[in-house]
Parts: sequence; structure tokens; C-alpha cells
Amino acid sequence: MKAAASQAGSTSSDPLLQPFRLKGLTLRNRVVSTSHASMLDDGGLPLERYQRYHEEKARGGLAMTMVGSSAMTSPDSSWGGGQLDLSTDRIVPHLQSLSQRVHRHGAAIMCQVSHLGRRATAYAGNWLPPVAPSRVRETRNRNFPKEMDAADIDRIIKDYASAARRCVDGGLDGVETVTGGHLIGQFLSLRTNRRTDGFGGSLENRARFGLMVHEAIRRAVGDDFAVGIRFVIDEAVEDGSDFEECLAFARLFEREGHIDFFNCIFGRMDTDLSLAEQNMPGMFSQSAPFLPLVGQFKRETRLPVIHAAGIRDIATARHAIRENLVDLVGMTRAHIADPHIVNNVMRGEEERIRPCVGASYCLYKKVQCIHNPASGHETIISHTIMRAETPKRVVVIGGGPSGMEAARVAAERGHRVSLLEAGARLGGQVLIAASASDRRDLIGIVDWRVDELARLAVEVRLNTYAEAEIVIAAEPGAVIVATGGVR
Repeated sequence: MKAAASQAGSTSSDPLLQPFRLKGLTLRNRVVSTSHASMLDDGGLPLERYQRYHEEKARGGLAMTMVGSSAMTSPDSSWGGGQLDLSTDRIVPHLQSLSQRVHRHGAAIMCQVSHLGRRATAYAGNWLPPVAPSRVRETRNRNFPKEMDAADIDRIIKDYASAARRCVDGGLDGVETVTGGHLIGQFLSLRTNRRTDGFGGSLENRARFGLMVHEAIRRAVGDDFAVGIRFVIDEAVEDGSDFEECLAFARLFEREGHIDFFNCIFGRMDTDLSLAEQNMPGMFSQSAPFLPLVGQFKRETRLPVIHAAGIRDIATARHAIRENLVDLVGMTRAHIADPHIVNNVMRGEEERIRPCVGASYCLYKKVQCIHNPASGHETIISHTIMRAETPKRVVVIGGGPSGMEAARVAAERGHRVSLLEAGARLGGQVLIAASASDRRDLIGIVDWRVDELARLAVEVRLNTYAEAEIVIAAEPGAVIVATGGVR
């Protein structure tokens, strides 16, 4: 590779803009987007819409985008769709295209490779039974998995290695596996591993499968390719692995020498509640709730640390790097709200970053954002607004989020815009929603647009009913009515 490279601002004193060396890869800054289920694949392949989504983030200046959340190493690792399928060579040319597009913009790209174990479903895809270390029912999908025998273990280890090799052939810069609720984590945790053979019981035995997986991956990809692990640092449940046990596992993985980084996560992922509170905390959670514990983990280990969970703003990200709590900060959902975060920082325009408000519209479905319609729709909507050939006089009626967005886009296109709002404040019904304490962050949808309208010199007239004579007097070339509906 490869990609990572120089960018103006890399010599800045801003900790977020400092380069970082990860294995043989020089990342241009400290901001990454971690693997997540975008649901933009086409039959398990990263085709145009998948590629455009990740390319936009690379264009926006981040150091690395990570693709393929829960990407299938094996045919019996399907949750029913929405995963990249790394189980055959058919994906390689598409990975090559994707990696070339990301590298073209100076960013690196990695892929998560994993086997779901008992999180897989028998009722979709190949209709294959889920497998796991032990026959312990999965909480969320309610499947009873088949207990893995020696042949299953050998097969899946080989599948991990083959999947990682396809990422090398696809021109990627690295891979990560997953503990947590995935198969490696199911072997680690006493909650899901009741075995009495060499893969169960003691801490060393429970780590054996994961260690064998990473040894096989390293043999398949060579010494120069980055290999990491998305690693649970505390299962946060009474019968699971606590911080001290997870730390002991981490030291075993470090000692074996086959991994290059930890991507730290917290808690479980076998219920909807744990996913929403622990894996992907939203507006009901405090900002970056697990960052202090991740910092403690980093102090007691030696490999580089990545972390993403509720880090939605630049101030928190900068704090995480400056205080050495992490080496690379994941702003994954923040990049769904605004894929150009880093470019805005480099231009000294942090205030123009469209804020992630934690509304979680991006959870459990195809990537989308409550107030950035272009995310996940890059093939039909551009994140960059083009100037109109012939500027017009535009009147927008209604100062809720839709009217504000219409006025903003029209002004960005070069039109001269007036916004008429009957109330005393802009924001419409978002003002009501944000008045609830647990939903107060929604006000970012309004505040960002208020600032943008001011920057664009949009005339905002509050306490103004759009009577016919007022609209006609403006001599508009276009009128946009955004007053909502009445029942």
C-alpha cells in the first residue's frame, strides 16, 4: 500500500490530525469509521452503492474506513442478509474495486471477518444449523446451536484464514475478527462455553480457538498485513467475563504475537437492549460512556487501541486522543451524519460539521440518518450541493426541519432565499421532541441549520404568516411550502 498518506494539516498541533503507524500502515490522522452493518450489500457483494458509501468517507478525510461488519467467513454464518460474503472468491474483484476507490482518496481500508456462531440463523440463506462451542440457546434469535465437533472447529478455522486471504487479494490493508457475541467470544465466555475438552474450562483452553484462528490468519496473510480483533473488555453481566478476565485474555493474544491492535467494545450483543445501550449507545446514553474503561485497558496492554461507542463530537474525540485513552478514535455513526468531518476540522470549520444527535435511525436497518438524506443514498443524492446555473428568488414557507433544509439547500445552490415562519422560533416539532431531557440532543438538528442559514445569509422572518400578498411581494421564482400536515 498503500493508501495512507500525507495531507495538509498532518503537522498540525491538533492531536486528531497526527499520523499514526499501525503495523506497516501509516494512517494520515487518528479518525476512523469502524465496521457496521450498512445493509448496502447486494447479495453479499459490495457493489456500487456499498462502494460509494465508503468512498464518500474516504473523500471526507478520515484515516481509515472499516467495512464488512460480521462479514461471513463460512456459509453457516448468516443472520439472514446484510453481510458481506467472504466465503467464496466471487467477492475478490469487488473488494479490489472498493479498495482502489478508498485508496484514491488517501484513506486505508480494513474488513471485519467473523463467524457468528450461535448468532447465525438456520431460517435464511443456506438453511444451515448455527454452530457454537456448546448447546446454549441464543438470547436474541432464540436458536439452539449445534455443539461444534473437531471437524467443525478445523473447518471454520480454515474458513477464517481463507476469508482473510481474500481481503489481501482484494487490496485491503487489514482485517479484524470479533469476540463479543460472535464465535470467538462464545468460546471465551463461560456463559456460552460449557465444554470439558481442550477448548473449555480454563482460561487458556477457552482462548485456544481464538488463538488458533489468528495463527491461521497470520499464516494466510503474511507478516506485513494488519490483523486485529474487536475485543470485548467487559461482558457486563454476572455470569460473563469481567474486566480482569478480559484483560487476561488480551494478554494471551498479545503474547502469541499474531494480532496488531485491539478494537475495544463493551458489553453484550445478544439482546436489542444491550445492542442499543452497550454496542451503539444513542441519545439516551451519556457521551462516550465506556471511554474511561477503554483508557484503563490501554494502560494495561501494549498494542494500539481503537474505540468507537457514542463518540459523536470532535471535542470528545480530541480528548480521547490527547489523554492517550485510545490511539485511533472511531466516529462511525458521526460519519453517517457527516462523512466530511475531518475535512471540516482541517479547514478550521468544526462548527460546520453536521452533528450526530444519537437518534439511532441508523440502527437495525439500511444506513440512513435522521437529518442527512444523502448517507446510504450516494448513488442518487450527492453530499456536495451543486450551484444552480440560474439563481432565483426563493421563498420557503415553514421553519421546521424540512423548511430549514429546503432553505439551506436552495441557498447553497446560489439562490436568494427568504424563510417565513409563523412561530417565534425555528425548529417546528423538533422543539417539542427536544424538550424531553433524554431527547435533548435532537436540538442539534435545529441548531446546525440555524447556523447554516445565518452563514448563507438567508432572510429569516419569524412571527410571520405567509399571506398571499407577502409572498407575491417577494416576486419569487419558486415557492416551497413546508408547513407539515393537519389532521
